[in-house]
Amino acid sequence: MSTVQEIDLVLRPNGSVEIKVRGVAGPACLDLTKQLEAGLGNRIVAREHTDEFHQTAGDEVAAWTETKRG
Repeated sequence: MSTVQEIDLVLRPNGSVEIKVRGVAGPACLDLTKQLEAGLGNRIVAREHTDEFHQTAGDEVAAWTETKRG
């Protein structure tokens, strides 16, 4: 059974962008957002890994949140 992979983008009035990834185990979520980060200028202000980020591919879900200033 495959898990649905989702990327949510939150565009804030101050120009920052928050990227949330769900349905991806481990650091593979970083590969999914690499092009988004480049398109936003690779200006990462903060990166917060959730507990799911530390799961392996056999585990249920991984997620992380990143905030960028545009």
